[in-house]
Amino acid sequence: MPLKLITAGESHGPGLTCIVEGLPAGLELDPEGIDRDMARRQLGHGRGGRMKIETDRAFTTAGVRHGRTLGGPIALQIANRDYANWEERMNPWPVEAQVPEVHLPRPGHADLVGVWKYGFGDVRNVLERASARETAARVAGGALCRQFLAALGVEVRSHVTQIGTVHAGTREAAPALGDFDGVDEDPVRCLDPEASRAMVQHINVQRKANESIGGVFEVIAYGLVPGLGSHVSWESRLDGRIAGAICSIQAVKGAALGDGWDLAARPGSQAHDEIFYSDERGYFRETNRSGGLEGGMTTGEPLVVRGAMKPLPTLTQPLQSVDIATREPAQALRERTDSCTVPAAGVVGEAMLAYVLADAYREKFGGDHVDDVRAAVAAYCERIGWRPR
Repeated sequence: MPLKLITAGESHGPGLTCIVEGLPAGLELDPEGIDRDMARRQLGHGRGGRMKIETDRAFTTAGVRHGRTLGGPIALQIANRDYANWEERMNPWPVEAQVPEVHLPRPGHADLVGVWKYGFGDVRNVLERASARETAARVAGGALCRQFLAALGVEVRSHVTQIGTVHAGTREAAPALGDFDGVDEDPVRCLDPEASRAMVQHINVQRKANESIGGVFEVIAYGLVPGLGSHVSWESRLDGRIAGAICSIQAVKGAALGDGWDLAARPGSQAHDEIFYSDERGYFRETNRSGGLEGGMTTGEPLVVRGAMKPLPTLTQPLQSVDIATREPAQALRERTDSCTVPAAGVVGEAMLAYVLADAYREKFGGDHVDDVRAAVAAYCERIGWRPR
């Protein structure tokens, strides 16, 4: 059955909810693993005051009994601790107090178009849901997908390759799985220590200048079988599904698969991954320029996707805007904000890639119980003569 991941909640409302439907029964879950991913989403130099208030934990309220999935929808809830400071402004029900409306949309945010589309006069009705706080629920749901993939031998990792004008050193090949040991201890989750120091300094300089900073994160999945996705129709091509999931993350404006945009400038002989065979290894490639995807399907090589994140639109020195009540010039809304969230965006990217891949496994292998899925994967690998890398 298809896998579904739905989130609900507002940034300063009572809390966030995530429902994941379609995981098989019998999957053993680790609640500490879910909370660990929740904490990782809050990492990174350049975060703002909200991270000092929230210590995110996911509470499971449905779909799990004694640590194992039941086959039905799984519901996760994340409380917003900051709601105590916003109870009048964000209460789901009418309050006696007079709550002032917000009329100052921010350039680069959903604010203005959202009030047009939904007929609101108060920008807060849009910005609260559009906020990247929503990704806390996605990470909780993605953690369930990650644990399902781990049961099938798949691991998903991320790191930062660029912040502002600072780039990590170029690698000839994607990092190995073991290279990620300790990446979360780095202040910007970068695998290049020298670049990391320069990134931290860049964030400090731009923050003092009242600027926000974007960058690029890379997410890699290891241990995938070949043949997830399909070439037979546009909507089944895994490339598009992954790109859509990555670009759905707030402030992400581009996704690249494998060598991505760099391939456009290369001749064909340097753009593709030649195919080899040996009795010991079976079919294999010596390069992975495609990022583990050919014809809309996984090749069995590590799957590599990058997300390009723009600077956050909430600035400590607001940009020019217009008051939607008076239509007079005004500065955009100023709210508590982060200077840089690229390290956290990588963790959200892991969650979204894990969701797409878990959905692809469910689509291809089915199974009501996790042991059924394992058996189907094993039979498929035997049929095609595939040995996990």
